[in-house]
Amino acid sequence: MVGPSLSDDERDAASLRLKLFFVVLVGASGGLISLQVDPTPVELALSVLGGLLLGWVLLVFLVRSFREDPRR
Repeated sequence: MVGPSLSDDERDAASLRLKLFFVVLVGASGGLISLQVDPTPVELALSVLGGLLLGWVLLVFLVRSFREDPRR
């Protein structure tokens, strides 16, 4: 029988990188959208921070939604 190609530590590290990429992608997306209205640097920073917060909230929702035990 063939075992998994990744160890548990490697799988955890890959999962963390994917989660961080998702959050950063949503945050950068907020910044890029705000660039369409010619924001000040403060407004741009706030939109990126808001996007990062939204990305984190979405990540928490997705992780809870796809948990293996449906009773939790």
